[in-house]
Amino acid sequence: MASQTLNGVTVAILVTDGFEQVEMTEPRKALDEAGAETRLVSPKDGQVKAWDFTDWGETFPVDVLLESARPEAFDALLLPGGVINPDNLRTLPEAVAFVRAFFDAGKPVASICHGPWTIIEAGAARGRRLTSWPSLRTDLRNAGAEWVDQEVVVDQGLVTSRKPDDIPAFNREVINLFASTRDQFQQTGAD
Repeated sequence: MASQTLNGVTVAILVTDGFEQVEMTEPRKALDEAGAETRLVSPKDGQVKAWDFTDWGETFPVDVLLESARPEAFDALLLPGGVINPDNLRTLPEAVAFVRAFFDAGKPVASICHGPWTIIEAGAARGRRLTSWPSLRTDLRNAGAEWVDQEVVVDQGLVTSRKPDDIPAFNREVINLFASTRDQFQQTGAD
């Protein structure tokens, strides 16, 4: 695992109220344990409230307000799902621009469940192979993506998974991708 350490990697986790709790907390825990610095970025100041499968979950402190977040300050992006969270984020031009900036810069992105809705809105789904919660299949195909029903897909700097049951595979591939990208930047001297 030494080659997969994420020391020095800063990850933005873009959320607003209604993100699926386990789709943020479990990947965040795995990233933190691998040495990454994770920061909750949100258009909402103060705290955000999670959705916990069938009802409201816990609240979490926002680390960086979206309006002051700079994509260049982060090495990678995590987009948790839930229905409410990405549906709201994709309607906010500043959230869409934040996501688009990671793709434009070639930085790695990880998204689970309904998270790809924001990727569609950012114009970054076209030409990619990915997975999601099954109800997004048509949306992703209409956006020019190849949708597949697999627990985890890695394609062109993007890791996607379908649902909470896929989190162990998702976490493994997120850490692999973020580590390989970090190693690539270190070898080229880029940051």
